[in-house]
Amino acid sequence: MAEKMELKEIEVWDGNMASSQSLRQAQVDVVSAYPITPSTPIVENYAKFLANGFVDGEYVMVESEHAAMSGCIGASAAGGRVATATSSQGFALMVETLYQASGMRLPIILHVVNRALASPLNVNGDHSDLYLGRDSGWIQLDSFSPQEAYDLGLMAFRIGEDHDIRLPVMVHQDGFISSHTAQNIRPLSDEVAYNFVGEFKPLNSMLDFEKPVTYGAQTEEDWHFEFKARQHKALMDSPKVIKKVFKNFEELTGRKYNLVESYLMDDAEVAVVALGSTVESAIQAANDLRENEGIKAGVVSPRVFRPFPFKEIQKTLNSVKAVATLDR
Repeated sequence: MAEKMELKEIEVWDGNMASSQSLRQAQVDVVSAYPITPSTPIVENYAKFLANGFVDGEYVMVESEHAAMSGCIGASAAGGRVATATSSQGFALMVETLYQASGMRLPIILHVVNRALASPLNVNGDHSDLYLGRDSGWIQLDSFSPQEAYDLGLMAFRIGEDHDIRLPVMVHQDGFISSHTAQNIRPLSDEVAYNFVGEFKPLNSMLDFEKPVTYGAQTEEDWHFEFKARQHKALMDSPKVIKKVFKNFEELTGRKYNLVESYLMDDAEVAVVALGSTVESAIQAANDLRENEGIKAGVVSPRVFRPFPFKEIQKTLNSVKAVATLDR
């Protein structure tokens, strides 16, 4: 049994530490990983937690990001709670296997620390990797700060592992601006966090010899489209589970999350739509516009990027005169 880590009411963590703590508290069974800036500390921290007895799991070092997700797929199919992290070019190398994970309905958690895709080489942020994952069949959650990376990291397990969903989940945060910026974080205790996430309940485990299953079987057109229709329905129905998990987390912590976040939109005439760490800057800009320019500005930000919350976005923007969409 893993040892408990004593946490203060307020810890000073950057986004990478916040994400790795969510993996520790969920007691992830296997992390299969290959390092890439700026996500490397997430898997490094898990390895340290494991070495120090704070996790009862396995850390698998592999030769590439393609192999990292392949290892996650094997461990998840075998019946384990599994996670890893990546960024940018590493994410691009994973793409082939991302479709395997979602097609096999494996609830793997992937922390994506958003970083630009080359060329030119850039270890800081744009959202190229986030967009690249859009059609891979994964649920995508977007955090704007280290606190949110921690919170969504815990909630991702509850969402993906729900037996009505059983899909992998990405938790995004912006490279360096979030991942390497230390802020005050209010963590849950180990016991409370694990009780919230819950014990992992495998479905169709390859190691359940009483109910043998096959993963990755070949299907031709008729069965293929039948299967993909069910997979797509699970993805499009996932907001019901996401909203339930968000509500449960609010009841536990007082921290409220929505499919679409909005700020000062009740009377807004101008809306700024943004993702990631840009949101906090946009909120400051909206406050300044109202105070100094008399412009009724507000901010809208999708918390759930996939499945994209079209109706909620439309409702939030329905009465504004102008929309400024910021893209990193």
